[in-house]
Amino acid sequence: MKALVLFSGGLDSTVCLGLAVREFGAGEVLALSVSYGQKHRKEMEASEKIAAYYGVQRITLDLGELFRNSSCTLLEGSGGDIPHEEYAKQLEGSGGAPVSTYVPFRNGLFLSSAAAVALSHGCGTIWYGAHADDAAGNAYPDTSPAFNRAISDAIYIGSGNALRVVAPFIDKTKADVVAAGHEIGVPFELTWSCYEGGEKVCGVCATCRDRIRAFQENGLTDPIEYETSAPGLRMTD
Repeated sequence: MKALVLFSGGLDSTVCLGLAVREFGAGEVLALSVSYGQKHRKEMEASEKIAAYYGVQRITLDLGELFRNSSCTLLEGSGGDIPHEEYAKQLEGSGGAPVSTYVPFRNGLFLSSAAAVALSHGCGTIWYGAHADDAAGNAYPDTSPAFNRAISDAIYIGSGNALRVVAPFIDKTKADVVAAGHEIGVPFELTWSCYEGGEKVCGVCATCRDRIRAFQENGLTDPIEYETSAPGLRMTD
C-alpha cells in the first residue's frame, strides 16, 4: 500500500482520506481509526461508513488505556463538561495551557502507532489532518507546524528513511479544508466532528462552531443537521 490515513471520521481526516484516494486509488490506501476512550462512538461509526463509501481497507486500534487517568473532558473517565464556547474564549482563562479537550499527546501517540502499522503494511506515507486553526493559541500543541516537523523527522529517521508524514493542511485554515473537500466531492454528510454524542451534532461545542464558520466562509451549506446554533453563526442558508 502507498498511504495510511489517520482516520477519525471527522471532517479534516475525511478530506485527507479523499485526497489520498484521489492520488493513489482506494486499493492503495489504508485507513487507521483509533479509539482513545472517548465519551461516545459517533466518530468511529462515521469512520466505518466513510471507509465503506471510499472502498478502502479500515483497521482499528484501541489506545484507551493510555488515557485512563487523564482529566481531558472528551474522555469517558472525566467528570468535566465539554466547553460550549470558542477555543479563543477557552484560552483566555487557561494561563497558556492547552484547552480542556486536549487529549495528552494524542497526535504523538497516534502517529507513532500509525508508523508501526504503516511499516507493517508496506505504506510509504502517513497522512493526517492537522490544521492551523487547531494549533492557534496553543489550543492543541500537537497540531502545530513545529510539532509536525519534529515528529515527521523522528518517523522518517526511525523508519530507516522509509516512511514520510504528509500533513496537507498544517498551514491551512478549517475553511481551506472545507474548500479542498468540496472540490473533490467529500461526503461531508457522513462525517462527525462534534465533541458531544447526541443524535444530532450539538452546534455549540468549539469544533462545531469552527465547522459551521468554515462552511459559512466558503458560502456553502453544511449538509449535516445541527441540534442548535451558536449566536452569530448560521448553519444553513
